[in-house]
Amino acid sequence: MAVQGVMWVEKYRPRTLGDMVGQENVLGSLLAFVKKPADMPHLLFTGSPGIGKTTAAVCLSRSILGDSWRDNTLELNASDERGIGMVRERIKKFSKFVGIGDIPFKVIILDEADEMTADAQTALRRIIEDAAAYCRFIIIANNISKIIAPIQSRCAVFRFTSVPKECVTERLAEIAKSEKAKFVSEGIDTIYEYSNGDLRHAINTMQAAAALDGGINKANAKKAAGITKSSAVDEILKLALAGKVAQARDSVIELLRVYGMSGADILRNLNMAVNRASYDNAIDIVRIISEYDYRILVGASPEIQLSAMLYELGALGSK
Repeated sequence: MAVQGVMWVEKYRPRTLGDMVGQENVLGSLLAFVKKPADMPHLLFTGSPGIGKTTAAVCLSRSILGDSWRDNTLELNASDERGIGMVRERIKKFSKFVGIGDIPFKVIILDEADEMTADAQTALRRIIEDAAAYCRFIIIANNISKIIAPIQSRCAVFRFTSVPKECVTERLAEIAKSEKAKFVSEGIDTIYEYSNGDLRHAINTMQAAAALDGGINKANAKKAAGITKSSAVDEILKLALAGKVAQARDSVIELLRVYGMSGADILRNLNMAVNRASYDNAIDIVRIISEYDYRILVGASPEIQLSAMLYELGALGSK
């Protein structure tokens, strides 16, 4: 059994852009900024969680600012401080403190910026303009559609993609070997299937699996990922399409409240269930699933949206 201690996701977080995996198109441009910092504009990193946006921002700042990067980098999580006060006080105060020295500019990393209020984003736009001579912003957002157009137009946009399977599994195997954790390839493949390209989630899941008797195998990967009840999702789909919506909803509520599956996890497993089966109307089923996946992504209540989805699936099955 592997010894648990430091979180592996932090222990093995890349320190340089060259250590990162799976974002070659983006990394090429960022490395060019390291060579010529004067050419670097404000940046907007977008893409799903856990694929390297924040890590890339920190690595870029470290590479450009050198040993003094910590003193000249401000990291903020906008989901924690979303109001106008955060923008005016913390960001504005930091950006107006000149004292640059030998560095080309200061860096402000604003994570989860899509959680900022519209007023805060409007204030941020003005600060970006005022601080451009001595500060660069790296704005990070999972959902770029929630970033106002004036901010998007002031940044170079980089779209991060899900990390390919071969990159994730290779990295997981490297970490497992380094930690002397017992593993089999089937276990790592199972972790990848659940992570959906989210390398951070995959590493956390693998560490949890490594702590179980037997190490990182398929069964323990499922336990660690919380998907031992994913087979129930297949039954939920069948019930909904058969018009047994109330029964399907009871099962969904159980997965949410008792087994701790997220709405996104349930939808992901529903999509996989459709792919495993041979439904004549598969395209319509997936279209419905994708619609409710988007609604939950932008902040709607998972329980309410999943209930609505089941009724829509029931209506589709009755046609």
